[in-house]
Amino acid sequence: MAALSAFANIGKVPELRKRILFTVAMLAVYRIGVFVTIPGVDRNVMQAVVNKQGGGLLGLFNMFSGGALSNLSIFALGIMPYVSASIILQLLAMVFKPLEELRKEGEAGQRKINQYTRYGTIVLSLIQGFGIAMSLEGMNNADLSDQARVGDVVTHGGGWAFRFMTVITLATGTAFMMWVGEQITERGIGNGISLIIFAGIVDGIPQGVFQYFQTSKGNIQPLNVGALVAVVLVTVATIVFFERAQRRIPIYYARRSVGRRVYGGQNAHLPLRVNTAGTIPPIFASSLLMFPATLANFKVPGMAQLQSSLQRGDWVFNSFYIVLIVFFCFFYTAVTFQAVDVADNLKKQQAFIPNVRQGKQTAEYIDFVLTRVTAGGAAYVAAVCVIPTVLSQALRVPFQWGGTSIMIVVGVALDTVNQIEAHLITRNYEGLAGGGGKTRVRGRRN
Repeated sequence: MAALSAFANIGKVPELRKRILFTVAMLAVYRIGVFVTIPGVDRNVMQAVVNKQGGGLLGLFNMFSGGALSNLSIFALGIMPYVSASIILQLLAMVFKPLEELRKEGEAGQRKINQYTRYGTIVLSLIQGFGIAMSLEGMNNADLSDQARVGDVVTHGGGWAFRFMTVITLATGTAFMMWVGEQITERGIGNGISLIIFAGIVDGIPQGVFQYFQTSKGNIQPLNVGALVAVVLVTVATIVFFERAQRRIPIYYARRSVGRRVYGGQNAHLPLRVNTAGTIPPIFASSLLMFPATLANFKVPGMAQLQSSLQRGDWVFNSFYIVLIVFFCFFYTAVTFQAVDVADNLKKQQAFIPNVRQGKQTAEYIDFVLTRVTAGGAAYVAAVCVIPTVLSQALRVPFQWGGTSIMIVVGVALDTVNQIEAHLITRNYEGLAGGGGKTRVRGRRN
């Protein structure tokens, strides 16, 4: 009853209600666009090809695009060009001094970096769109075995007119999705880009379950299915536990007198999340692993061999995946959390960590603790993203989403719920987790 009462409070906050309705409307527009097909193609043939190769990188790309690739939709590129552009800009900010200075300028600098990210997204979408056009034309002459009787993917033989139309259509679709994501972030609830990926993954779950029971045709093994369900539940519980886990560094505020009043003398803590990077590492890692497929369409030497060796689920793919996840966990944490800035802010507020000197030693201590915490968080993220997929293969139960999808879905859901709860608590309403509103507000202020 407490949970139902907490959800009922959502409708009592006009601003929150408008934000949620706006988010739902934008996601509905995105899902409608998934079924708008590129001119000059037959999506039935493409769906047959994707279903045949559903366990590989093609299936992974289709999953992140929310089924748009199998439908040959105007949103077939998904949001991955935006993710790739973000990776490139953040990597450049570490080595290119002008970008590093922009990042330090605060909100104004971040707006400029976001503008560069948009330009990079358009450029990458044009390149990847041309790669998809070439790949679709190549499928007409390829040996598709049982798919060959359905017909060609490109219905009118292709050519430069088809390539130009496909590139413009896909680039426009990506730009529109980027705009939708930014509008959700600004005027809705939650992170728009993450919610778009979330919506695409969730939308494919019922269809995947139906296809499994349809292909099994009475040969379902209850023990294996039950074991897989148990693995999923344990994975969800593990994600919730680690996403809420923190390492709290105690902080003391020195006493100071201003006139007749005495300030400070309070105890607090600096919370360091175990997984500071959130769902960014698996998304970035997946984006990079799918990039060789684009380069292979342009006949880049070695990319075709690399693509063939990166078969989703085998040990080579998992090894690269784990390495990239660990790298991005440390990289994104270093970008978003600056220990030197935190130490300077503590010094300005006359706060200190017990037995640690202010300034440089405080920054080194925070960085040391954060590195150890991030190491555990990186191990957790890598395990969650790889182990469920390995277990599903061992149990011989098809599970196309894997731990990566589960982590993205649960992580985005937790972040969205936290934002909703923050809106409720700031207006003295009871949070979604229950408990008295005034008590929770007072506790958080302390």
